[in-house]
Amino acid sequence: MFTVLVLGIVVLGIPWWSHRRRRARVRVDRVIHAWPDLADTIGLDGSRVMSAVVDTWGWRARMKLKPGQSVTDVVARVPAIESALGTRPGAVRVEQDPTHAGRCTMRVLAVDPHAGAIPWPGPTATTLADPIELGVFEDATTVRVPLLRRHALIGGTTDSGKSGVLNVVLGNLVACPDVVLWGIDLKGGMELQPWAPCLARLATTPDEAPRLLADAVAVLEARAHASSRDNSRVWEPTPNAPALVIVIDEYAELADTAPDAVGYAESVARRGRAVAVDLLAATQRPTQKAMGGGALRSQMSIRVCLRVRERRDVDLILDKGILAAGWHAHTLDAPGKFYVLADGHNQPRRARAYLVTDDHVRDTAVRYADQRPELDPLSQAAIDGPRRALEPPRVTSADLESALLSALDEAPDDGLAIPELIKATGMSRTWVYDRLHALATNGRARQVTRGRWRA
Repeated sequence: MFTVLVLGIVVLGIPWWSHRRRRARVRVDRVIHAWPDLADTIGLDGSRVMSAVVDTWGWRARMKLKPGQSVTDVVARVPAIESALGTRPGAVRVEQDPTHAGRCTMRVLAVDPHAGAIPWPGPTATTLADPIELGVFEDATTVRVPLLRRHALIGGTTDSGKSGVLNVVLGNLVACPDVVLWGIDLKGGMELQPWAPCLARLATTPDEAPRLLADAVAVLEARAHASSRDNSRVWEPTPNAPALVIVIDEYAELADTAPDAVGYAESVARRGRAVAVDLLAATQRPTQKAMGGGALRSQMSIRVCLRVRERRDVDLILDKGILAAGWHAHTLDAPGKFYVLADGHNQPRRARAYLVTDDHVRDTAVRYADQRPELDPLSQAAIDGPRRALEPPRVTSADLESALLSALDEAPDDGLAIPELIKATGMSRTWVYDRLHALATNGRARQVTRGRWRA
């Protein structure tokens, strides 16, 4: 009886679904027919719709732009497009065609695919080499981000879901037997304390934070020395020689209350990646002061931006010029919705993070608490050695060169201006120019336009 009932529902539903798709197709055909007039009205004259497809959430169209127009022009006119099409605000998405600068894809969402929370399926990573699954894009594909030998930054205003994204990452890292986790939480451990069974160290005071980061610097120096001696370029994490990931909740609090720790954090950011000593920093206050530290920020190759209060905060978290390119994080309308800028994720695509509940955190922490690895003897010996006075770590020419190269590597297509490179390195204009010309001679940097450079 139940089978007959289900079959009846399915059969009866087919005409309704077919009729709905037909009506949607008629509306899209009308838009295609009217597009030349609409394009003239909104300032995209000469553009045309090449094809359009109706999907579950609305429809999408491939567009060819007039010579001289770019996807940036389309992004700037998204509010006008929404008005011309009669959609709800925030319904239109624009993505660059990766094969042609004069083409793009426009998606019009009749229904928000991220209207509801998405339950966390549990940890999927079994090693740090596995990408972390953060959530789901609007086309239902999974957001996968590699963390091995990368620093990450998570930013967003209060109630934007920053802690949720952090918990998704931690929920995967605690399941990896080749990662040792240290934490810094200067709000009394309020955010990271539930993960304490899986954290080898947790600093909760302004006095503990500098010492923890100083020990991280000692670890990376010991590993770098061993790698140089063994003629190996990178540290490959294993359960017996694990990576070290330092999680800093509310980095702005660290900068305000433990300024001595910032120098150590920047040293880890500059030198830690090759020897698998990585930073994962989160902040609810994406101000210039909190995000400042050019050396630190320029090394963050993974950026997750949740809802922000002001448009300018998008560029502070992600990068300069990102807002104009369509990464409109100030319009995100629910906790957990985010943009991610990382390897393989250079298009402004909205995603929603998995929802990790308090029960998830508690159960996951208990499950993996007894499986956490210990630091390798080399790294532990570096910490257990004679205690050195806490002093700002010495910045070497190699550190400065690394900071400059990282900034150039992550520069947008139009390059970075000299003042931006000065800020990223903390060096003089003369030093920056000298190094740029040396790198250009060696084929490692080029001048895009006058005064703007990239790798």
